[in-house]
Amino acid sequence: MGYTALHACVVLGVLLMTTSGRAAENPGGQRVSFNRDVRPVLSDRCFACHGPDDAKRESGLRLDRAADATAELSGGTRAIVPGKPDESELLARISSTDPDVVMPPPHLGKPVTPAEAAILRRWIEEGAEYQGHWAFTRVERPEVPAVRDAAWCRGPIDRFVLARLERAELSPNPEADRETLARRLALDLTGLPPLPADIDAFVADPAPDAYEQYVEKLLASEHFGERMALEWLDAARYADSNGFQSDTSRSNWPWRDWVIRAFNANMRFDEFTVKQLAGDMLPSATRDDIVATGFNRNNRLNGEGGLIAEEWLVETIIDRVETTGQTWLGLTVGCCRCHDHKYDPITQREFFSLYAFFNSVAEKGILAENRGGGNSDPVLRLPDTRQEDELSRLRRVVEDATAAVRTEEAQVEPLTAAWAESVRSLLGDSASAWEPLEPLEIRSAGGATFRRLDDGSWIAEGADPPSDTYEIEAALPEGTFGGLRIEVIPDPSFAGEGGFARGGNGNVVVTTVEAEIEKPDGSVEKVDLSRAAADYSQEGYDGAGVLPEKSTKKRKDKPKGWAINGHSKEPALRVPRRLAVMASRRLDVDENSRVVFRIRQESFDQHSIGRFRVAYSQADPSLLAVDGFGLAGKVLAAVEAPAKKRTKEQAAVLVKHYRTNVDGPIRRAEAARDAAAKSLSEFDESLPSAMVMREGTVRDSFVLIRGEYDKPGERVTAAVPAFLPPLPAGVKPDRLGFAEWIVSRDHPLTSRVWVNRQWERFFGTGLVKTSENLGSQAEYPSHPELLDWLAAEFMETGWDMKGVIRAVVTSTAYRQSATVAPEALVTDPENRFMARGPRIRLAGEIVRDQALAAAGLLVPTVGGPSVRPWMPDGIWDETSVYGDLRGYKPDTDTGRYRRSLYTIWKRTAAPPTMLLFDAPNREICTVKRSRTNTPLQALALLNETTFIEAAHGLAGRMLDEGGASTADRITHGFRLALGRRPDPVELATLVAGFESDLARFAAATDDAATYAAVGLVRKPDGTTDAEFAAASLAANVILNLDEFVMRE
Repeated sequence: MGYTALHACVVLGVLLMTTSGRAAENPGGQRVSFNRDVRPVLSDRCFACHGPDDAKRESGLRLDRAADATAELSGGTRAIVPGKPDESELLARISSTDPDVVMPPPHLGKPVTPAEAAILRRWIEEGAEYQGHWAFTRVERPEVPAVRDAAWCRGPIDRFVLARLERAELSPNPEADRETLARRLALDLTGLPPLPADIDAFVADPAPDAYEQYVEKLLASEHFGERMALEWLDAARYADSNGFQSDTSRSNWPWRDWVIRAFNANMRFDEFTVKQLAGDMLPSATRDDIVATGFNRNNRLNGEGGLIAEEWLVETIIDRVETTGQTWLGLTVGCCRCHDHKYDPITQREFFSLYAFFNSVAEKGILAENRGGGNSDPVLRLPDTRQEDELSRLRRVVEDATAAVRTEEAQVEPLTAAWAESVRSLLGDSASAWEPLEPLEIRSAGGATFRRLDDGSWIAEGADPPSDTYEIEAALPEGTFGGLRIEVIPDPSFAGEGGFARGGNGNVVVTTVEAEIEKPDGSVEKVDLSRAAADYSQEGYDGAGVLPEKSTKKRKDKPKGWAINGHSKEPALRVPRRLAVMASRRLDVDENSRVVFRIRQESFDQHSIGRFRVAYSQADPSLLAVDGFGLAGKVLAAVEAPAKKRTKEQAAVLVKHYRTNVDGPIRRAEAARDAAAKSLSEFDESLPSAMVMREGTVRDSFVLIRGEYDKPGERVTAAVPAFLPPLPAGVKPDRLGFAEWIVSRDHPLTSRVWVNRQWERFFGTGLVKTSENLGSQAEYPSHPELLDWLAAEFMETGWDMKGVIRAVVTSTAYRQSATVAPEALVTDPENRFMARGPRIRLAGEIVRDQALAAAGLLVPTVGGPSVRPWMPDGIWDETSVYGDLRGYKPDTDTGRYRRSLYTIWKRTAAPPTMLLFDAPNREICTVKRSRTNTPLQALALLNETTFIEAAHGLAGRMLDEGGASTADRITHGFRLALGRRPDPVELATLVAGFESDLARFAAATDDAATYAAVGLVRKPDGTTDAEFAAASLAANVILNLDEFVMRE
């Protein structure tokens, strides 16, 4: 579009930062620290072959423990001789130039650098003092350091930061302006941009605690929980699909809502943890406690054909161990599935002892009954108050209907006797059983036509497709309906020299018969056809095969049905054949009702009926036979016997027949009960539900050799790793005890992991840069004392999540300007010492949300089911050839503009824009996203329909709300998007671009109309296409600025 960049981008490269910055942190006069300086080198270069893994240890040398590292080796040497570097074989090996001697071996491509070798030499000179891994030691509250510039500090956090800056001889930046702080805080705490009115009020507020009040307002916002939930959903691998090949749907959004509510309510983190890992096991667990356990039901579930259930049960439990370990402990415990951990002191046996904590959940780990989609057991129904009332009503209806059945059953003997008397006279009048049915219309799915013959039969003419379905519609007189009869008639003109079908060999096969009654009010009642009989059937093709419920059980290639040997030319077989289908009960028929029935003929090609006649019956279906009325021999004998002369056996036969088959008071009461139960079941199934944890049978757990499900080794029981504190005395070794252990005061990892990840969220990098891993391969903390102070503060103030966040964002360190000072860039290029406020690239969800918010399109509703915003056509179809998540259709109502947190997430085809902005696909636990800056991201912001709609919305606000002049309108849009006014150069550039585009669009009105029509957002009334298109391009530029996708 010809716009120039509004801000210059300065790229500086800084070299000679040896040993990942560790050498620079160890000035000459400072004693070498094993944890800070030595462990990272040994862990990265040596522990894979000389660490905790017994099975893979080379030469019997172990370097992660002092006693082993200093022990005499088989050749008489020692790897490390404290105080004697020249006698230490370790130094000789890492400095050797002989490829057969040097360590690590050259083929690994991980040589020890000269700077690292110098650190190791100096450490040995100083006595080679080992330390336990800093993250595995109990958290103790350190002393707050003294600083020279105490006036700069607002609290302990600032003292720790400033002390480190003073040691590095760096000065902190001044505080950022209030406009920048308003946007920084709003994006960090709510994920949404601040309103211009809120910025103005904050900037103008003279109160000494204005900043703190603004923070409290954001912490109290209902959107705080949404922002906090974003990373938690990644860790929990939350999605709206099951994953794997079919990737069918699930609906676990109530768990997501629980997470948001918990963050908003500032639930204690220990409670937040226990409820998610074992809320179902709490005494008197509430509905919310159980919903919380959905955390570990968010895993993928496999529904592929041919899967091995035991294998996927194992995979599911292992996924839970790995996810729990990464989320709460910051450890890569999954490395122990097949062998002892190569870097951390976790054995394979201990891994499967953790596995045992989860090996009692009542779940198979696979999709079974619900392969087509839906939630998998265990589930918890979640009715609201109105739905609870309806459930109560439906349950009462079922109870009343069940009581009515019992009342009628108490009268079964007199009812049976009365029925027997009433039917005795009918049995001798079979001619009245069936009445001719005159069709009003006969339709052929294959295009055939029908002509009525003089005898009342119908003959098919015209098209004769390979298979066909006849749909026959006829009027019914007021009364009752009990069944239908189809009479198939041979004809000399048919195939097979006078068979029953026009084509093929003359035989016919009726696959299925279906029927329904259309009532005068337009409603339709499906007829439950429960019995069928024929006067003749070909072997293997009996009349019962046409019943609808049987059709689903027929062979896969071609369904069977009823056939009559119509291909035979024997005269005895060339006679009319009859098929009768009876309803499960006699139905009442209102005046002006119609019956519609379908005769499906889909079994074989060219086997459709050529000529037929139809009849119906108003009689009790239990009495109907093909040629009239009929009862089975024993039943008939009992009916015909005088009541006073019936034997007990005959009476029992009658009662059983009446109870099972006769459409009398008992069957009607049962039908009412079954209908009520069905209504209750259907309503219950329609309710929202959550996939939850539920204890079942405790299964035996074993060390799985090589991690394979079918190779059990040593039996293990639930236990925690030996290098961590034991389960507290008296705590049961189950899932609840495990959850409580994770948040015990003595646990060294949980609090450090959480506060470090929060620090990473606010400063761009954690105090421990490797926030995903606090094990032996973790980077040493930039501020170890600050990390432990925050961790202790977190636990000792009641695991107060908002308290820690409040302390961080009200610190002077957080408030600093992000301006880069040249001397700080040289000394601390990554800003690990925090001499400035960080600039952080925003997550894709936040980029989209603030674009919609600036456009006035964002629907701020909190919670509820997932929604379908715009995504490209066919986005789901390439990854799933079956399943219920195909043919994606975006919402056109409020769902289109909900927060990105609520976007439906299909694992095999996750929202593409979110993936471009580094979101994980959520197939597995992810506790740390990448941060990239790619051309594809810019192209999405420029061209994707959602962002063009956002540009249209922002343009509309600029035109409607911004005033009369172009400069005022652009200034208004700039403020809505970025929270500040443009400087003169920025404003002049944007105004010039708008005027140039306006002139171009005025001369090319078709182009203007085309651009203005993209998406669903339309121009304001009274605005020309050219003006709207030009304003939209200006808005598009604003939404593409580097500042827009960054948190300054």
